Amino acid sequence: MAKTSRENAVKLEDLPNIGKACAADLRLIGISVPQQLAGKDPMHLYERLCEITKARHDPCVIDTFMSAVRFMEGAPALPWWAYTAERKALLANSMKSIKSAKVKK
Repeated sequence: MAKTSRENAVKLEDLPNIGKACAADLRLIGISVPQQLAGKDPMHLYERLCEITKARHDPCVIDTFMSAVRFMEGAPALPWWAYTAERKALLANSMKSIKSAKVKK
């Protein structure tokens, strides 16, 4: 699955699931080399992309960001859709928190 090992990844396109378009999105938000992804919050990266482009991107972009961040943090190379269930759970939990906060007011 991995195009290269994380140790030898020089450009974003070397990472699993990262093609030209996704690499361009990452560069747009200030990520220019794979090593910058380690320790980043994929949800924050997605929110920043939406903010900069003034557009809501497909939620699957979050899955792709998750796969790239996790790979650079030492996880095995997995297809982006391996993170879909996790993303959906995160979004569901954040929606519950928002609804709970509104009820408390």
